[in-house]
Amino acid sequence: MLRLSCPICGTRDYTEFHYGGDARKRRPEHAAADLKAWHDYVFLFDNVKGVHREFWQHLLGCRQWLVVERDTASNVVVSTVLARSAVGTTASVSPGAGASREGNT
Repeated sequence: MLRLSCPICGTRDYTEFHYGGDARKRRPEHAAADLKAWHDYVFLFDNVKGVHREFWQHLLGCRQWLVVERDTASNVVVSTVLARSAVGTTASVSPGAGASREGNT
């Protein structure tokens, strides 16, 4: 069973969370008219085996967006941080994605 550690609420079952997608992808600007960029962002993804960064929202708790590093082969959670803390600390987290996903504070 997958258990995620929320920095605010503590360790919880994954059923309290909603998967929000790849935290490494850069989201196109909202005003971008490039349909290929939006198509690639929404529909194309890598099926990574190993450690992967993902967005998860704690829906049944504090409602915060988190960036979870999880090994997809073993389902072991390596780290969990608030998305607003992760934005700007690494180039792999898209500032646009993090800002738009944590509006429920």
